[in-house]
Amino acid sequence: MASSTSFFLIILFATSLQLLESKQFSVSFPINRVSVPTTHRRLSAIGAAEKITASAAATANSPSFDYNYHNAFKYSMALIVSLPIGTPSQTQKMVLDTGSQLSWIQCHGTQRSEFDPSLSSSFSVLPCNHPICKPQIPDFTLPTTCDQNSLCHYSYFYADGTLEEGNLVREKFTFSPSRVTPPLILGCATESAESQGILGMNLGRLSFASQAKVPRFSYCVPSKHNAGENPSGTFFLGQNPNSGGFRYINMLSFPESLRKPNFDPLAYTIGLAGIRIGGKKLNISAAAFRPDAGGSGQTMIDSGTQYTFLVDAAYSKVREEVVRLASANLKKDYVYGGSLDMCFDGNPSEIGAKIGEIAFEFDNGVEILIEKERNLDDVGGGVHCIGIGRSESLGVTSNIIGNFQQQNLWVEFDLTNRRVGFGPANCNT
Repeated sequence: MASSTSFFLIILFATSLQLLESKQFSVSFPINRVSVPTTHRRLSAIGAAEKITASAAATANSPSFDYNYHNAFKYSMALIVSLPIGTPSQTQKMVLDTGSQLSWIQCHGTQRSEFDPSLSSSFSVLPCNHPICKPQIPDFTLPTTCDQNSLCHYSYFYADGTLEEGNLVREKFTFSPSRVTPPLILGCATESAESQGILGMNLGRLSFASQAKVPRFSYCVPSKHNAGENPSGTFFLGQNPNSGGFRYINMLSFPESLRKPNFDPLAYTIGLAGIRIGGKKLNISAAAFRPDAGGSGQTMIDSGTQYTFLVDAAYSKVREEVVRLASANLKKDYVYGGSLDMCFDGNPSEIGAKIGEIAFEFDNGVEILIEKERNLDDVGGGVHCIGIGRSESLGVTSNIIGNFQQQNLWVEFDLTNRRVGFGPANCNT
């Protein structure tokens, strides 16, 4: 997502079989800084900012069509959508990820849930001489290579040293008999321990949103509070009938000089203006929420990162206020997943009441309000943590608004008008 020397990684899955058995979370950060102490991973899009732009969609000459598609998704630590791929269609589970570019599916062909290319008449592979497979186009973690069958092979390396790889292919998404995308470039994973694929939805030229020319998309993340395990939310491609009540923020654009080494030009960047806790506006410098000369301080909305992460100048003020309000219950010297250190023992309702509502204030008077009942997450063992972490502890130099803070909220990405919209909702219905 950033430059060829600084790319973003999103943690989605466990770094060992042992960790797969524990509840952890997903995080995004540039991995050229530090090794990753977290336990779930996902790769976000990468590449040179000068070469990767939303306007350079791989299907630039194909006609767009009127999207009118919505479906439910399951919400655990990620937003897991089920989409129809191929001809005839095969339903594939994919993590809806506004922080990733390349979409990929499981193509092992060994399990019923995986995509079987032999059953699709619209499936095709990319040969080595395809322009996307040129090493001088650094769209991936490593340059793409030719495999032994002269096919375009890609490799994604994660910070823990594990690998997800496969071949680049073309395939259609078949939403209905009359609504079928052109063949889109996807990853067909042959070596991966993940149980779902990725639906890359950022501004990169290879994202699903760019290739399929999606004018807008939106989702409503259900509340996990008293909702049981893996509640269902709603996902729209195209017009959302609820959008009349949304309030919008324009996406921010910055000059080329800010795109290295820490700025991600493919993210949905918006203007964070301040933070309130319990009605009190925190004394945080506005500079903490805007990119500096090196790109640090960018604020982005990311559906693929579970919690919110703030740069130190903002996080230290948040933690100071939370500790002041609820220090008696603070679990000292405890850090969940290597990142969350505002964790508590005791009754979460009582602790939440002490802390009060947490609000993220954006440009144009728009805000995301997290009610006192929802600002703590149950991380197991009777421990509850504020779903906000320190970016620097992960090597991140950005502010990332994660999906935990997007619960009970419509979030719309209007690509046509380059804006992001929010609308409060009961997403569990």
